[in-house]
Amino acid sequence: MPYSLSTARRARLFGRSDPNTDLILYAEAWARKIQMNMTIELVREAAKQPHTQPVVTVAIRSDGSVENVTFVSSSGVAAIDEGIERIVRSQASYPAFPPALARQYDVVEIRRTWHFDVAVRLY
Repeated sequence: MPYSLSTARRARLFGRSDPNTDLILYAEAWARKIQMNMTIELVREAAKQPHTQPVVTVAIRSDGSVENVTFVSSSGVAAIDEGIERIVRSQASYPAFPPALARQYDVVEIRRTWHFDVAVRLY
């Protein structure tokens, strides 16, 4: 049975540091997958428009599926924001949590600032 938002054991990684090494390694692998497998063409034209760097939280379930994509701050350009959500969802399913992480959490929320230049970079 799927967990509801209120009952899931959640980890929130809103930076790049945490005492939980498994959490850090999973988040970094997730970010690499986005950066390495993404074609900039999805947002190249939109990224040429004046915009701010969006801050996005992606909630990933222990099976690697995407629970939610939340914009903490928008880019100010609808096409960029829509492209980010499309990118995140198109690359799912992400790897399942490693056993040690799955024993602790049902959902991991990873927050990153998205930067567009010759590639997509997550900070």
